[in-house]
Amino acid sequence: MANVNIKFNNKDYLLSCDEGQEESLKKLTVFLDKKYKELKDRLGNIGENKLLLITTIQLIDEYFDLKNRVNSQKTKLDELSKKFIELKSLAISYKEKKDLEIDNLNSEIESFKKTIEESSNLYETMLDRTTKSLEQIIEKTESKSKIQ
Repeated sequence: MANVNIKFNNKDYLLSCDEGQEESLKKLTVFLDKKYKELKDRLGNIGENKLLLITTIQLIDEYFDLKNRVNSQKTKLDELSKKFIELKSLAISYKEKKDLEIDNLNSEIESFKKTIEESSNLYETMLDRTTKSLEQIIEKTESKSKIQ
């Protein structure tokens, strides 16, 4: 344990605290003394015990107010966290649907490409046959012309 000399209400006190907590104890005492003096200036000299009680009640009130605000913010943060998780889930679901749509579109494109290739091949085959037929007709016509 460490011993710390502090001043409160213009009086010196020797307090004990854990090793390493000396500066923290001094800061807390300065804060408490300041609150005590503020109340003493406002309320006058109504007695040390009564002023200590009012100072303590005021500090506890501030503590509970702060605690309620922290809990309120924690609740809001929890709600935001739930909404974020929900949004994340929706985004993932949306992405999965879009990925599936893209896969389907790519499949349709590949199918369309095959259809175009098949049509092109069929067209070329038809052109070749038509050309051959026309050549045969021309040959026959030329041969008949020569004969006559």
